[in-house]
Amino acid sequence: MLASDISVFGRRPLGRSGLTAGAVGLGGWAIGGFFTLNGKPDGWGEVDDEESIRALRLGLDMGASLIDTADAYGTGHSEEVIGRALKGRRGDAIVATKFGYTYDRAARALIGTDVSPAYIERACAASLQRLGTDYIDLYQIHVGELSADQADAAGETLERLVERGAIRFWGWSTDNAAAATRMVKFPHFVAVQQELNVFTDGPELLAMCEANNLASLNRSPLAMGFLTGKFGTETRLPANDVRAAGHSWVRFFEDGRPRPDHLRRLAEVRELLRTGGRTLAQGALGWILARSPSTFPIPGFKTEAQVRENLGALEMGPLSAATMAEIGAVLGSRSDW
Repeated sequence: MLASDISVFGRRPLGRSGLTAGAVGLGGWAIGGFFTLNGKPDGWGEVDDEESIRALRLGLDMGASLIDTADAYGTGHSEEVIGRALKGRRGDAIVATKFGYTYDRAARALIGTDVSPAYIERACAASLQRLGTDYIDLYQIHVGELSADQADAAGETLERLVERGAIRFWGWSTDNAAAATRMVKFPHFVAVQQELNVFTDGPELLAMCEANNLASLNRSPLAMGFLTGKFGTETRLPANDVRAAGHSWVRFFEDGRPRPDHLRRLAEVRELLRTGGRTLAQGALGWILARSPSTFPIPGFKTEAQVRENLGALEMGPLSAATMAEIGAVLGSRSDW
């Protein structure tokens, strides 16, 4: 199914929540600064908090109402920066954050996971304080795989948080379509966050979101920056960058270098993504906007320039059906879009 257009002013319904949001959001991982996972850097290098705040406010001005973060990003630092940026502008934003990774704030280290009801209550209270708000619009489970009992207990706890007014709606960051489908029975479950980009399709989850009127928030929409086209065979990222840290789940980079096979794939679709005067990043986001009417890519950023470029995808709109078909043929992807 193709999304041939975006509704007025680049907004889309946020699943069955009754809310609408700018179709391209702002991802808050990179602005969290340094932190570690399994003893390895999990951030995106140095950050300037004042620049992050300016970039967030620019994003709001340009129509990016959906801001996605997590308490894990910088072990709370991303939430704090977003809270500062939203002072006086809370009503302009749909704030989405996540819970489930435990952390040592002093060490800026993720140390485990916890989705128990008691922990969810504590994590929510801490996020509310850091964000400087009395409610979270979309509260998401960050741990991608849970047992059925864990998922049910978490869902029941999140529904109680809705009843108390601490959160409005909730979702789950997972690539497991069957597990996410179990949550549809909860009335305030409205979104799934899945990996989705030109190199990584997710047809099963997209179909599930469309069938159940859920929003699909799309992490890694630019393949960890790969689809911006700014990396080449000579690129070597610094050791404090997550893409150079040696995490097994970083698939587009190896030892801080872009993988040659992905560089070749990008070269094959470069001109297709740049149709209509788009930059590569705008074309990659346009691919996601065309992929399904449920999608909300949430590209990360550290500068105003990155936000300006990414949100230019709203003006450009989704890629055409013909371009999508050409890209699918070149990459050997699904043909029934």
